[in-house]
Amino acid sequence: MALRRRGRPPHADVLTPAEWSIVDAVRHGISNRGIAKLRGISRDAVKFHLANAKAKVGLRTRAELRQWPGIPVNSPLASKEHRHMQELTLGPIGQIARAVPDLAEAERFYRDVLGLRHLFTSAGKLAFFDCGGVRLMLEDRSIIDVPGLHNDSVLYFRVQDIHAAQQKLERRGVTFTGAPHMIYKHPDGLEEWLTFFHEPGGGMLSLISQVK
Repeated sequence: MALRRRGRPPHADVLTPAEWSIVDAVRHGISNRGIAKLRGISRDAVKFHLANAKAKVGLRTRAELRQWPGIPVNSPLASKEHRHMQELTLGPIGQIARAVPDLAEAERFYRDVLGLRHLFTSAGKLAFFDCGGVRLMLEDRSIIDVPGLHNDSVLYFRVQDIHAAQQKLERRGVTFTGAPHMIYKHPDGLEEWLTFFHEPGGGMLSLISQVK
């Protein structure tokens, strides 16, 4: 009789879902402390997943992991059919971010006083509203620990192929803070991907892409 292997069965992807979650948070620029707060886990658990992820993809440092362009095998971006951007054209603003000291209070103000259409709130950390086709993201800076990453306002340029767009801008001399990464997955499977870079004056800009 064959013996059953102990432990979890091997995962089909290079990383497990938990490891991808940690890696994307690292590529977003969040510290271990901030990741632990966002995920509701201990810092030791964050370190454990982070060490496993780095070992699996052959990287040694956190800085290397931030630049690692890995994509989950089940993501639409892993399919070549999504790689067909011919020219880089920036212009459509997909999202604008605002820092707020109290997310619940700001959410009530924008929804009930200003009358903006509330789209959704992610884990009590981010609230999204529709501004005539441009999305407004309210971010509670007292909860999310991303030191030095964001400014008070961030412009997010919508692009079709976020990896190709980043590569084209890098060839023009733009320096990105890290690789494109998935920041949110909607219940219907729609994925939100983004990556950050700076304008000459230091202001934060972003590319954002939605794929399904």
